[in-house]
Amino acid sequence: MSQAWHEELQADVRSGARVGDRDIADKVRRAVLMQRLPPGTKLPEVTLGEVFGVSRSVVRKALTRLASEHVVDQRPNQVARVRAPSIEETRETFAARRLVEGEVVALLAGTLSAETLDALRIQANEETEAYRRGDEPARIEHSLNLHHLLAEHSPNRVLGGMLTDLVLRTSIVVALYKRSGLSSCYQEAQHERLVELLAAGEAEAARGAIHDHLFGLEALLDLSPRESRIDLKSILG
Repeated sequence: MSQAWHEELQADVRSGARVGDRDIADKVRRAVLMQRLPPGTKLPEVTLGEVFGVSRSVVRKALTRLASEHVVDQRPNQVARVRAPSIEETRETFAARRLVEGEVVALLAGTLSAETLDALRIQANEETEAYRRGDEPARIEHSLNLHHLLAEHSPNRVLGGMLTDLVLRTSIVVALYKRSGLSSCYQEAQHERLVELLAAGEAEAARGAIHDHLFGLEALLDLSPRESRIDLKSILG
């Protein structure tokens, strides 16, 4: 999630390489995660088409993809907007993730291979290093990678799929509503502790660690209404 992805995509646009709906969806999703597109931001098809050099039909596919991920709202005869979840929906989303991820880590405790545990430790350590050097995009990426690894290795595939969806939904909410002036949502040593509990087979302690982590994230949110004027071309182009 560094500047590299932005430069690569813009290079593709300038070179005439084909930009597809997945590329556009990825760009918009990352812009939301990095708090560059606040809740309620309009995403006109014409403007996005000009930014990426594609037809409105390609943009429409990208927006449909983003709507399925709960990143944008798409309504008939209206311009798509970055989602602005209500306070109630936000609370319900965090509650659902606590239930699902708590169960996933309890099932995983004591079952993960040494290779998988090492992969989790790497992501936790890389997140800490990114935080210390002030690289928030990289910190977010490593945090997401860790939780996606948990979902990927869930012994219950249905719960794993639910967790993948909920990780994105809560990450979007955190990006949209992180308290003003807060540079990072990093919670020191929490991921490292979780991994060691999983390695030790401490199922209920791992469940509790996830609950503490998610309650901590929820406490960092500012759910008050906000207004903003956004120049899409300057952000995405």
